[in-house]
Amino acid sequence: MFRTLSRRTLAGVAAFAATGLVLTGCGGGGGEPAALDTEEQITLNYTFWGNDDRAARYDKAITAFEEKFPNITINDTFTDYPSYWEKRQTEAAGGGLPDVMQFDYTYLRQYGDNGLLLNLEDYFGDAITTDAIDESLLSTGKLDDGTFAIPTGYSAWSVFQNTGLLAQAGVEPYEGGTSWDDYNAYMASVTDATGGTVYGGTDTTQRIQDLELKLRQQGRELFTEEGELNFTQEELADHWKEGQANRDKVTVPQSKLEEINPVSGFGGNLTTSEMSWSNFLGGYLGDSGAEEITIVAPPTDSPDEKDLYQKVGLMQAASSSTEHPEAAAAFVDFLINSPEVGEIFGATLGIPASETQLEGANLEGPDKAVKDYLDSIEERLGDAPAAPVAGFGAIEQTFWDLGKSIGLGSVTPEDAAKQFFDEASVTLGS
Repeated sequence: MFRTLSRRTLAGVAAFAATGLVLTGCGGGGGEPAALDTEEQITLNYTFWGNDDRAARYDKAITAFEEKFPNITINDTFTDYPSYWEKRQTEAAGGGLPDVMQFDYTYLRQYGDNGLLLNLEDYFGDAITTDAIDESLLSTGKLDDGTFAIPTGYSAWSVFQNTGLLAQAGVEPYEGGTSWDDYNAYMASVTDATGGTVYGGTDTTQRIQDLELKLRQQGRELFTEEGELNFTQEELADHWKEGQANRDKVTVPQSKLEEINPVSGFGGNLTTSEMSWSNFLGGYLGDSGAEEITIVAPPTDSPDEKDLYQKVGLMQAASSSTEHPEAAAAFVDFLINSPEVGEIFGATLGIPASETQLEGANLEGPDKAVKDYLDSIEERLGDAPAAPVAGFGAIEQTFWDLGKSIGLGSVTPEDAAKQFFDEASVTLGS
């Protein structure tokens, strides 16, 4: 679905003053953007991916921004995630990206390195306040030449558990943060107890984040500093082979997952646990209908390694071709720092990265549970990896597709590893 709000499309398009846009003052710790000393009528185009719930929240946020800046009108559009990036690719080729965009960390290098994004660093201290954002989060939007996106929120890799299903199975929950053998034994105990009507978990080798976690537990990253794969074809084959014992008799079969796609095994109540990003809690609750879902730390055999990290969720960015860079920067600041936006969105865009927005969010229920989990793993948090290589989205999807094929028995781990490296070499241009 693609949607344009006609109220904003029709409003405020005429300019009646030729005065330049001048910034006065500075965005303070309360999260309000810098004041714009101008009578010029400005229209900014803003776009995001999401659903009707997210759109309704953005409507409220935009209304609040326009009340503070009555000379600025925001025209917003949204669509689903795949269509969103297809349209951005078309716009980028034609030099017509929207003034401000909801952004994904995965595409930062692809767009930033090609000069398509506004260097927001030029507006730090004026239109954009960064004092309330932890440097480790702020740095995720940095490339060699500046800062080109700012995160709205963050999450971390985690283990979700459905306490209701565990009670029915008569199995104690996985306590979190112990060895991989412990987690495998927990999954097996659930599957054994239910006779396979409910499984203990999903394949822990299928997603690229699973491999990333194990590499970081060895003190390694997915990619080298030069942007090359930081593991061998043989290591990848071994990684996938490690999951075979669980795939045979412990974790939910891929064939069953295909039947309920796009709902996950955990969301479809086929499993009592699943590893994913912590901000998936709300979606899991909605899909499963569970009364309670808990979050614990993933397993590790290297407890001294800083294997987890704050993964930025959504980001905000602006186009380098915008005709109103100062106004665009002020809107980015509002979306990142405003307590009002925090109250409107809560943790639906991730736990707010800005302390001022977090204060406004007043987290309760599932949102507070996610925040409590992130606080609990603080000692395991290390530096976030460098911005993903250009084409990471395609690499991630290829990894997942091959993992599913292994689960269906249509390809061996060895052949899948070869296919992955063949396709990744094309994507990375090496």
